[in-house]
Amino acid sequence: MANIENGRQSADTRSIRTVSSSHMDDESSLGSDSEINGFTSERQTDKYGFIGGAQQYSEESAQEVPIQVIRQRELKWIDMLGHWDKWMIKRFNKVRLRCQKGIPPALRGRAWLYLSGGKVKKEQNQGKFQELDQQEGDPKWVDVIEKDLHRQFPFHEMFVSRGGHGQQDLFRVLKAYTLYRPEEGYCQAQAPIAAVLLMHMPAEDAFWGLVQICEKYLPGYYSPGLEAIQLDGEILFALLRRVSPISYRHLEKHKIDPVLYMTEWFMCAFSRTLPWASVLRVWDMFLCDGVKIIFRVGLVLLKCMLGTREKLKSCQGQYETMELLRAIEPRYMQEGFLVREILEVPITARDVEREHHSQLKRWKKKHGELNFKSPPRMHGARIIMLAEPPRRQDLLQIPTIVLEQPTPQIKKGKEEKKSKKKSIKKSKPIEEIPNPYPLPSDLSPPPSVNPSPSPPSIESSPPPPEPVPTPPAPHTSGRIETVLETVPETEPGPTLQVPAPSEPPVVDPPSPAKESHLQASTQSLSSIDQDTYL
Repeated sequence: MANIENGRQSADTRSIRTVSSSHMDDESSLGSDSEINGFTSERQTDKYGFIGGAQQYSEESAQEVPIQVIRQRELKWIDMLGHWDKWMIKRFNKVRLRCQKGIPPALRGRAWLYLSGGKVKKEQNQGKFQELDQQEGDPKWVDVIEKDLHRQFPFHEMFVSRGGHGQQDLFRVLKAYTLYRPEEGYCQAQAPIAAVLLMHMPAEDAFWGLVQICEKYLPGYYSPGLEAIQLDGEILFALLRRVSPISYRHLEKHKIDPVLYMTEWFMCAFSRTLPWASVLRVWDMFLCDGVKIIFRVGLVLLKCMLGTREKLKSCQGQYETMELLRAIEPRYMQEGFLVREILEVPITARDVEREHHSQLKRWKKKHGELNFKSPPRMHGARIIMLAEPPRRQDLLQIPTIVLEQPTPQIKKGKEEKKSKKKSIKKSKPIEEIPNPYPLPSDLSPPPSVNPSPSPPSIESSPPPPEPVPTPPAPHTSGRIETVLETVPETEPGPTLQVPAPSEPPVVDPPSPAKESHLQASTQSLSSIDQDTYL
């Protein structure tokens, strides 16, 4: 399995120009590994990060989704991730449907972490990965891991160079797992699983995702002896009898053991077999519904390649059959076709468990008890969540971008703006609107040309008769009454006659009508509260 990568032998990786690891330690932070190795001038990277190889993007193998649809799905997934526990408990069928349609690329890493339960595991074990990362690993596992690093997706820009940041993070994750589960150690098939996770999330998140896949989704797959994968091979062969009897009889006739063709499929979760667009869609459904998706993919490929008599004519023996299964036709791995066929396979989690119990009995009769007792398998994200109910704080999303401007200051600013607007609105009528009825005191006295004695004061004149009391106007304030009392005392009215110097001054008393007119004018002037003339 380690000698074959993306349909090519690992020897083909010698075409990739690499630099020494000591040089990479100094320049790994400058950019992507493909830029450091000079691939930018020779090859173009596809939207998944592949520079070449069989898994590079092509229009024939992928299914394009309009950008408007992707944006709508992103909004829906953001809402689901914000209320994850409610969606998983009450509306899991809707979550499953959205996983079948495909998780938006921008949220795929976060969604995988939530689906697998890695988010809860990480929050409940704060600092555990950092502790394992600082420890020295077991030398026997460290040597094996270092030899396998360059074999993992050598045509992907993240792992293309020896000693690059991708290979460094992959080494950290795999070494930490050997320390976390020393009884299992390291298995070569764990490396592509961890690499796929690293393409979508940081090293710590990828570590907890790997833990969940190894313990919940595929327990026992990577343990010594590989007994769990052999048992699942028998389960796959038994389910094939129901789905495609022709394929079943052909494989049984030539005595082809399931381990010969399904080991890499299942242990790597088809990450090294299918085109990358199909790999992502399979993983979306696998992390949602569990291992039954892996069984369905295997059944679809066997049915398509060996399900008709015409195709069986070209493979009359064991060797020809194995060569046919190693070179699956691209049309059967196309994203749209494969997803439709997976959803139509009538295999449920209950069918898998029922067959598991029957095959386990046969195994015990033939081989005895299992040497490695793995924990029970969890079929899907909902079962994992119900088995270990999370706390509310374990599901909180940590924002990657934090705004420094606090919200209380924004509210204060808005309140200040509102108060300023209100004060401006109140002061505008007083400042801008002129007085339509000016008082006599506002009129400037005419300049006197010839000097003359000063006019007599009002105090020397007889007091004017009291005006006839009139009912006060509505809403008349006390300010109006004071103005009426002070106006006659400050300055003479317009009816004052200035006599000659030899004659005593004569002042005509103001008539009640004129005084009431003046009173009415001052009332209308000071009635600003009523806005009569605004």
